Amino acid sequence: MPSFTPVRRSLLAAIAAGALLLPGAAFAYQDTAAAPAAPMPQVSIKTTMGEIVVELDKEAAPKNVANFLAYVKSGFYKGTIFHRVIDGFMIQAGGMNEKFEGRKTRPAVKNESNNGLSNLPYTVAMAREDNPDSATSQFFINVADNSGIDYPHV
Repeated sequence: MPSFTPVRRSLLAAIAAGALLLPGAAFAYQDTAAAPAAPMPQVSIKTTMGEIVVELDKEAAPKNVANFLAYVKSGFYKGTIFHRVIDGFMIQAGGMNEKFEGRKTRPAVKNESNNGLSNLPYTVAMAREDNPDSATSQFFINVADNSGIDYPHV
């Protein structure tokens, strides 16, 4: 599961309050591998309520990071909304457009949750179904300490 750096708490509080964010959203990938201060790739998510910048841990979750970046680079997330908002838990996006229609996804990726990363507040992870190896395009931002869903509890 990819891990991302903290995002703005006020923006997440607004999202957690029920705001749908990403109609016409822009996802921009910035490869920061050459920059000494930020060795991990960053993705900017521009929403109707502001910008969220996430930093991906490609060493701990290389397949999931590559998968997420493939969606970003292809423009897949354009028009994405946060379609699942659970106050005190998480906000989820990446699966539906502004009409709440699902999208055709790339093949699922292998679960990489046994990597030492944790679902701490303001981190991001790939969403999946009951099958651990079912993550495709959907991701969620933790708005609380959700370490109870860390490996091996998943």
